[in-house]
Amino acid sequence: MDHQSADATAIAESIRVGETSAREVVEAAIARIDEHNPSLNAVIATRFEEALAEVDAGLPEGPLRGVPVLVKDLNMDVAGLPSSRGSRLFADLVPDRDSELVARYKRAGMVVLGTTNSPEFGLNASTEPQLHGPTHNPRDHARSPGGSSGGSAAAVAAGMVPVAHASDGGGSIRIPASMNGLFGLKPSRGRVPSAPHPSTLSGPVSVHHAVTTTVRDSALLLDISSTRLPGTAVGVPTPTESFVSLAAQPPPRLRIGLATCFTDGPETDPDVVGAVEAAAALCESLGHDVIPVDAPWVPAEVSGGTAPLMGVAFTAAVQDRLEALSRPLADDDLEPFTRLLFEHYSSMPATVLSRALSNAQRIGWQVGAAFAQYDVLLTPTLAHRVPPLGLLDTMRPESIYQHAGAYSSWTSVFNATGMPAMSVPLGTDRDGLPIGVQFAADLGDEGLLLSLAGQLEAAAPWQRHL
Repeated sequence: MDHQSADATAIAESIRVGETSAREVVEAAIARIDEHNPSLNAVIATRFEEALAEVDAGLPEGPLRGVPVLVKDLNMDVAGLPSSRGSRLFADLVPDRDSELVARYKRAGMVVLGTTNSPEFGLNASTEPQLHGPTHNPRDHARSPGGSSGGSAAAVAAGMVPVAHASDGGGSIRIPASMNGLFGLKPSRGRVPSAPHPSTLSGPVSVHHAVTTTVRDSALLLDISSTRLPGTAVGVPTPTESFVSLAAQPPPRLRIGLATCFTDGPETDPDVVGAVEAAAALCESLGHDVIPVDAPWVPAEVSGGTAPLMGVAFTAAVQDRLEALSRPLADDDLEPFTRLLFEHYSSMPATVLSRALSNAQRIGWQVGAAFAQYDVLLTPTLAHRVPPLGLLDTMRPESIYQHAGAYSSWTSVFNATGMPAMSVPLGTDRDGLPIGVQFAADLGDEGLLLSLAGQLEAAAPWQRHL
């Protein structure tokens, strides 16, 4: 089989029936990383020898036995590899145990080959950290791969691995999925464990999952990763069937609310509007009812009202690291944009944080009211097309403040509310670059989204590989 074009589900089945071996699959993935990574800079640390040794020793008989995977270098540990978070301050931190999600991947038979590039602390919609350098979009090396899961998305889009771990605190799964032509689902709050990294402040907005080329791979990974870890404080409704089963079923006739522009917010690029409207027409052709609606949120109110939820958490991580190192913050520990945020949140009163938590709930009620009328919301994933590398430059904070809002205006609201949302690669722009279309549902309704995504994938298959 062509390991580069097959998805994870097909690779696992090929290994299971003996058409190929896990070692052949892993060796082929290593060869593709060696071939493509020098020009893309998506993978920043590898464990090839350890991976092959695990294969030779015998892998667990899980549903993805022998499938290679990469893990995003941001609050997700792979034992023996640096856990840098894209920051020079953490560059030499090497954990001695896997995070719970990585352990679940391994118990499912997956083979971890390394870690992928991320902006510093994930605080950028593009992946251009000073520590590791920029990751390039495989479709146009002068363009951004998105962020903060840009390394993972570039690796999957280039065919290095069929799937890669990703995380999303303001759009960081959906943004790079859109820019790289991938499927990217942000699960509901509390669906996937973050252990051993508790974060009571960023936890309400940041979640872990993956970027994939197919809907069924995303569904299978969610089945593998989403069993509740005892003691976890945040709960989410358990589906009545497996996500794989739900993804294979067409949804019932849906009421879909369509929003393509903001009353008060960034202007949406005409190419993006066209892609979303085409997706709406596709949904109508499949028997769903699509009703134009006003976006039930104002982007500036979402970002301004909830930013402390992540800001305080990353600030605490920096302070804890400095305490562990027994030294003050050095001039070159943080990038300029991150340094400004750190100084701001270090002196922020606790009352501001309390208001941010209240604001997140208010926004949840506000957006949730839409789901009394509609089953799903359909919006752009991004207001703008894929940007050039360097536009979102954390070495120039003024550029971040000027441009970043347009790349999270449609996505970050669902981090504040905790609702699931997905970017589906249903369009292209005037330059032939991907445009993702976002669908969102009420808390716990990932199964509904996956069912709709499977139906869309069957009706209008997207290009899965370059």
